[in-house]
Amino acid sequence: MKTAIILLISIFFVNVLYAQEQKAIRITKQDSQKEVLIKENKRIIIKTVDDVKFSGRYTVAQDAIIIKDVFIPLADIKYLKRHPAFSSILTTFVFVYGGFVTATMGVALGVLVDPNAFYLTIPALGLIYAGLQKPNFHKKYKTEKNWIFEIVTIPK
Repeated sequence: MKTAIILLISIFFVNVLYAQEQKAIRITKQDSQKEVLIKENKRIIIKTVDDVKFSGRYTVAQDAIIIKDVFIPLADIKYLKRHPAFSSILTTFVFVYGGFVTATMGVALGVLVDPNAFYLTIPALGLIYAGLQKPNFHKKYKTEKNWIFEIVTIPK
């Protein structure tokens, strides 16, 4: 009898958790009706009309986005861009690692073979600098290019 009650209660809680609706940002291009959907709690970068950048996981409020306890209305967004953690970590690692390898090769070849090989340290420093600047190769959705932002609810 106890197992039946526990089973019914657990089925009830699973049903309640599964029936939740999730909010998202729908980004639509007016010209071609192309749509992009970014679910809530994903990492994004936003630049507002005041040229202030916000990045992090976002939550949805009524006609606004909240990032790190900052309330940003949809009308104030200049552009929005996805910023996944995995790709940003991977590109940072590749650029910094490639820069260190290139610098090491430039110094080693400059000492052992030809002094002109020291010039390899210049692109190596550029790679390291680019890796430390949080590279992001995802597409920007700009309002000036007819992208419209709206908040929608999607069933799970």
